[in-house]
Amino acid sequence: MPALALLSAVLVVTFEQLVQWKYGPMGIIGLLLLTIGLKAKSPAVSSLGAVVLALLVTGPAL
Repeated sequence: MPALALLSAVLVVTFEQLVQWKYGPMGIIGLLLLTIGLKAKSPAVSSLGAVVLALLVTGPAL
């Protein structure tokens, strides 16, 4: 079980670093809002995080 937890933590940190490298601080804010909203079961906060991430991903295409 500790190996699974360690692997999960490494994957989460790697994903966060990838988002920060590609999308900057706004990417981290969007990911943080999405995560907090899901853990708190708040649709408004998680939707706000999803919208921020979607705007960052589709920004150049608009």
